Amino acid sequence: MQLLPESVRRFAAWCAVLLLAAGVGYVGVRLCSEFRTAVTPVLLALLGTALLGPLYRRLVQVGVHRSVAAALTCVAVVGVVGGAVYIVVAALVDTGDEIVSSLKDAAKSLARHFGAAGTSLDDLAGNAKDLLAKFGGTAASNVISGVSVVAEAIAMAVLALLLVFFFLRDSHLVVGALRAVAPGSSADMVEAMARRAFQGIEGFMRGTTVIAFIDAVCITVGLLILRVPGAVGLGALVLVGAYIPYLGAFLSGAVAVLVALADRGFVIALWTLGVVLAVQVLEGHVLQPMIQSRTMQMHPAVVMLAITAGASVAGILGMLLAVPLTAAAFGVVHELRARYATD
Repeated sequence: MQLLPESVRRFAAWCAVLLLAAGVGYVGVRLCSEFRTAVTPVLLALLGTALLGPLYRRLVQVGVHRSVAAALTCVAVVGVVGGAVYIVVAALVDTGDEIVSSLKDAAKSLARHFGAAGTSLDDLAGNAKDLLAKFGGTAASNVISGVSVVAEAIAMAVLALLLVFFFLRDSHLVVGALRAVAPGSSADMVEAMARRAFQGIEGFMRGTTVIAFIDAVCITVGLLILRVPGAVGLGALVLVGAYIPYLGAFLSGAVAVLVALADRGFVIALWTLGVVLAVQVLEGHVLQPMIQSRTMQMHPAVVMLAITAGASVAGILGMLLAVPLTAAAFGVVHELRARYATD
């Protein structure tokens, strides 16, 4: 090795470090994928703890016992989430037929103008019965697997809620545990890295919730003014989709524009598109800098890459978890950079 120039040795060392890091990351992702039924509730519980931490700390400050405060916080989140899900489902059920009918009309209109012979929706509908008869066994097996997936999701949600309770109640013990397992004199650095990572997740959750609510209210009001059918259901889609950055807003906005095009015509569809774009501009230029710039210092390209990587690894769940985990990683990187810059 001494025969090689210094620059080549440095390059080889960095390549070895990158390969080692990539190998460790790959093994970690594979292990998380294999044990997803245990890893997913932990990650969801971390997100829930980051969002509910302020409420729990407020209850403890007013003299409520830690266990009671954690239990009350979990009951509150069940009530809020259950109420929100009920409102969303009720809105979608009440307006679902109207939205689906509008989308079908829009699709038929597009098919008449752009569809090729033999590929229209009427042809697909005519062949649907034959396809179902031909692949009936596969459909039945898919239904059974779908039921098992739902049962698994419910079990993971219950486990995540229990973990939120324990994470909140024992949050004061986390720092001591981290310092106890930290090697040598690195306890201060490990504690600081953990705090920055959790602050990144906490900032993402709180900021995204506020932004999602504002986006949903603004778009719902705009759709009601334009008398677009299913405005409440479309607003509910915006609220849910806001937790998936960029992609969720694009899909919910596209559905709103299609519904407006089908039922209200081209002019109202353009106005609907203008409302959606105006809300996105408001989010990107006002809400994001005001709410999330202090806690999530990430370029939009990084966010999109994180979403793409999360989707390739774990589908929709990966898209939901990719950005907060990336925010936590950025927090750790910023802490390390600050420490090494001062040394």
